[in-house]
Order: sequence, then structure tokens, then C-alpha cells
Amino acid sequence: MSQLKEGICLPAFWFNREQCCWTSNETTFLQRDRCPQWHSWGQLVMRTDEGAGSYICNYILYVLWAVFLALVAVLLVKMFAPYACGSGIPEIKTILSGFIIRGYLGKWTLLIKTVTLVLAVSSGLSLGKEGPLVHVACCCGNIFSYLFPKYRTNEAKKREVLSAASAAGVSVAFGAPIGGVLFSLEEVSYYFPMKTLWRSFFAALVAAFVLRALNPFGSSHLVLFYVQYRRPWHLPELLPFVALGVFGGLWGAAFIKFNIAWCRRRKFSRLGRFPVIEVLVVALVTAVLSYPNPYTRKSSSSLIAELLRDCNPLQQASPLCGLSPPSSPYPSPSSSPSPSPSGFADNVTSWTTPVTATTAAPPDLDSQNASLWLLGLALVFKVVITVFTFGMKVPSGLFIPSMAVGAVAGRLLGIGVQRMAWSHGAALGIDGWCSPGTSCVTPGLYAMVGATACLAGVTRMTVSLVVIVFELTGGLEYIVPLMAAIMTSKWVGDAFGREGIYEAHIRLNGYPFLEAKEEVTHTTLAAHAMHPRPGEPPLTLLTQEDMTVGEVRQLVRDSTCNGFPVVASRESHRLIGFALRRDLTLALENASERAEGLDDSSLVLLGPPRAGTARASVTSEPLSCPLHAARPLKLRSIVDDAPLAVSDRTPMDTVVDMFRKLGLRQCLVTRNGRLLGIITKKDVLRHMAQLANEDPKSIMFN
Repeated sequence: MSQLKEGICLPAFWFNREQCCWTSNETTFLQRDRCPQWHSWGQLVMRTDEGAGSYICNYILYVLWAVFLALVAVLLVKMFAPYACGSGIPEIKTILSGFIIRGYLGKWTLLIKTVTLVLAVSSGLSLGKEGPLVHVACCCGNIFSYLFPKYRTNEAKKREVLSAASAAGVSVAFGAPIGGVLFSLEEVSYYFPMKTLWRSFFAALVAAFVLRALNPFGSSHLVLFYVQYRRPWHLPELLPFVALGVFGGLWGAAFIKFNIAWCRRRKFSRLGRFPVIEVLVVALVTAVLSYPNPYTRKSSSSLIAELLRDCNPLQQASPLCGLSPPSSPYPSPSSSPSPSPSGFADNVTSWTTPVTATTAAPPDLDSQNASLWLLGLALVFKVVITVFTFGMKVPSGLFIPSMAVGAVAGRLLGIGVQRMAWSHGAALGIDGWCSPGTSCVTPGLYAMVGATACLAGVTRMTVSLVVIVFELTGGLEYIVPLMAAIMTSKWVGDAFGREGIYEAHIRLNGYPFLEAKEEVTHTTLAAHAMHPRPGEPPLTLLTQEDMTVGEVRQLVRDSTCNGFPVVASRESHRLIGFALRRDLTLALENASERAEGLDDSSLVLLGPPRAGTARASVTSEPLSCPLHAARPLKLRSIVDDAPLAVSDRTPMDTVVDMFRKLGLRQCLVTRNGRLLGIITKKDVLRHMAQLANEDPKSIMFN
């Protein structure tokens, strides 16, 4: 559907241009762009594909299709599944850390996000599908987990399924099963034991196998951007690779800052009340500015594929290479001809024998300079428009837009290095491996490194990103340049802030997420973070045997706490256990329906069972009391009599580690068995913000 904005395949309207022209008999390089099966809108309306009238017709229909697809996407999201917007990775990280966002992984979210993701990407907006595919995979995992009681009733088991689903989502999005497992381990999962590792590996394997069986690219390749360069990289090229890493880190830091500022303005101003208008305006501006430039007119995936392509005289001519069309009317014997310049088969280089340098005619600088100007404009456009696009109320991923920015910057730098090596190799001291008049630099490799560096600068991923990129491109021998660029990008980005884009959006949206990578260096105690603090209202408590059913109901009704500590009495505050609000509410409802002789004056027994009695259950049994007294309600079974508690003198770095590694939602604070207070994950986040010289009241929670 991405190419529906440009034309239609009359024999089969569901085919894109590449698939439509697979049966074309045109084999020469000049004819391959003109297959008779594919018709542009100007050709259908104006009966010709040339002239100003046809260009204007194509322009108008391109804009109309883009706006229409974006409009349908945002309307479906707004009306049926508001959770289907955005990337989904920040919310998945929050869910895997122990919190529940009800409805976020439901059936409606799955259906609407699947449909609107296709529409949003096809509209030409500067967004990708990779992040939303992780959300889609987790929706599938959550829905399937309800089919089995073992996972349906156990949140910990369900999160193991979601971790494996995240790996499968990346495996499908990039064709990178190993990278998907590492992505789940490094970026998404909060707790990743060994059993989850092999389950994630199996899920990614099955996903990759199904993807290969379906063969969506029609190329028998699992990866999206397959490259095979003829020349190896050389040690002096590490300097421009590191420079690309610096650019990626600066771009990532700037993007996070400006995108978060724009999203905050959207969230807390009137702009957030009109998501449909915002999407329409951004789609209109994107389409109007994209069409005149051939590098922004095509999809981001097609642009990356062209930028990663190697320059080969036997392949079709490319303005980026500055080469004239070859005299031979036949394509390279080892490459599959593609009728579209953005076709996948063009990414496969016809040469399989690596050589150090090839002698070629000097580039046509005039045509190449024109392409460089267009690429420079495309870089500026992508940098600016992506800031306003990511975070809108449509499914939007960030992997492909970030890679597109880096690929454009890398290709520009690669062409510059290629020109310098061509004409000034001796002056630069590189004549030992690059003789004058020979082509010994691969600009496509620079595009690959630049794409990786920009993605690392935005997400701050390292190990998983290296594996994803070499699986994505098949460039196994270029791991060292990728590692150098990624580490440089991360170091530069961390100098401006340690948060990646997903952590920044978690903080913006107010999700109570405790970052596992953040270090606690301050020497504070648990008593400094707990509440109640001096001057605050006392803690809401349940007593062992002194409260009535009416008092417990009133306490649950008036309080918003997730649970309540149980103490022996309000005078002693000796800790007995902890009762969850959910269990307490359900027990009271069941007791009201089943128990006879129970009223609001009945005592609620929450203390430990008497010696020699069997396990307590939610029943009403008479005690040795006067006949006119109300029957008590025993709720001992819902009380956790061994809650996790720490001393008020426990260092906060130990408390933070407990919250991270055990996935706690709250922790009780005691002194000699006497309850002093409680620490929740929100208290930990506020305390860490205060230690970082931030206003703790600025930490808002959704």
C-alpha cells in the first residue's frame, strides 16, 4: 500500500510496483523503470506520464492518498483502541517490570493496531513498523496465555510469555531472531532468567521460520536489507566511522530533547485534545514536502535499501554513484533483475569475490552533485519531521526513521571520503591500500554504519543492536565498524543524558518504572524514603481482631492503596502481615453473598490462626460469645503473614536492588518488629529524583 500513492498495478491492484513488474519482459537498464503493467495516476488520468499536467496530477493524488490513509488510521485508533497508538515499547517495558495496564494487550488493541499500522506506514509518515510489531506480538502472547490456566492466573508466568513474544516481534520485524532475543534481554525485559532465555530463543526461531516460509520479500532472503560489498574496510576508515558515531550520539540526544519537549506540549496543552487534526496536518506537510524530492518520496525502507546499495558498473545506474548506464543490455548474471529502483533484488551485489579496489571511470560529478543536494535536503527534512511525528495518535515506530537519518548522513560522508581517496589518496597517506584512480571506498558501508549509529544514539542499545544490524544486512565482516560507531554514539549520547527515547517517554507518561541500569550512589536509609513522614497523615492500617466488617468496607472504599498492613493493635503496631486490596474486596463480597448472620457489626479476624486449627478460609463460624453477638468473619487466609520488610536503617541502594531484582510493588519498614511505614515503587522514584536535585513533585504517575 505504500506505493498506492504513486500508482496502481492494473492486472493485480494489491501488488506493489516491484511485484507488478516481476513478469515484465523489459530487461535493459533504461527500460526496467517502465514496465507496462504499472501505471502512475498521471498516466491513468492524463493518458501520459510526461509533462507538467501529469506531474501535477501525480502530486495531488500522492498528497490525497497520504492524507486519506493517515485519517483512517487516526480515526480507528481514536474510536476503537486508544492504546493502539505510539510505539508500545515503553508500555511493554513497564508491564514487564511488574505493573498492569488493563486493556493494553487486549483483542481490540491487537486488531486495530494491526490494521492502522499498515495504514500509517503506507501514508508516508516518518515512522516505522518495528516497535509496534513488538506490541502486536505481545498482544498475541497475552491473548494466547489466557487459553492455559497455568499462565492465565499467574502474572509472573505471563510475563515470561511476554518476554518471549518481544523477541518474536523483533525477529519478524527485522528477520533477526538472535537479535530479537538479545533485544528482549537488553532493552525490554525486567527479569530474564535462563528458562526465559531459551523460551525466547524458541519463539524467535519459530517466528523466523514462519517468516521465511511466507517469503514476504519474494527474494528467498530472511533479512530486509541484504548487502554484499566487494571491498573490505580498512583501518584508516575507522576515523570516519567514529565520526558517524559522534553524529549519531548528537542526533539521538537532540531528538530525545526536542521530541520530549514537543510531546510534553502536546500532552499538557490544547493540542492534545485534537489528535485527528494534528495527524492530518503532519501528514499533509509530510506529503507536500516529500513528493518533489525523489529520496523522500519513497518509503523509508526503500530509501535505506538504496543508500546501502554498493556502486557497481554492471548494475543499473544510480545518481548517487555518478555512473553512466553500461553499454551491455543485460543485467549481471548473478543478480535478479528488478523493475523498481527500490526493489529488494537491487540490494544484492552481483559480485561475490571481495577485492581491495576496482578501476572504474571517474564519477559524473554533475549528476552526483545534484543527488547530494537532494540527499542533504532529505536529511534536514527527515531530522525535523521525525521529531513531530513520533508520539502521535497512530502506531509509530522509531527504528526505521532513525536508520534513515543515519543512512543519509553516512552515504553523504561515504561519497565525500570516496572522492578524497580518488583524487587525493597520496596526500592523505592512503595510497598504500588505495591507488589513485581506483574505487576503494564503499559508500554503502558508511550508510550502514551511520544508520546503526543514529539508532544507537536514540535507543542507547549496544549488543543487541550490533547483532540486529548484521542479521538485518548480512554484513557479518563489518561488526568492528558497527561496534566502534555504536559505542561512540552511546558515549556521546550519555554525555547529554543517560535516558534513551523509551525511558524518556516512560517518564513523560508517568509510568512507575524503576530503571534497572540506573545506579544509586547516595548513602541514604530506608527511613528517608518511606511514608508517612513527619507531618503526613498516619498510615492506613488493618488491626488483627479489633475491626468490624463495616469499618473494613469503609476503609477500602475511602482508600486508594493497593494493600494494607495488618498489625496486632493500633497501640503496639506489631506487624502481623499484609492484605491486598483486591483480595480483601473479593473476600468481603463473597462473605456477604454466602454467610448468614453477617452484618456490619461483625468482627473481622485477620490474625494468625489459633494453634491446632486447620487452614482458615472465608467462612463464618460461631465463637464462644453471647448468642446476641454478630458472627465474626475469618479472613486469615488472605493475609500474607510473611511480607517483605526491611529495617529503617537499611541502606537505600539495598532497597532499590530489592525492588529491581524481586519486582516489588511495596516494602514494609519496621524496627524491632514494630511497623514504621511503607515504601512503594513510587516512593523510590520520588526519592531518587530528589537526590538528583529534581523536584519530587514533578514526578507524575499515570
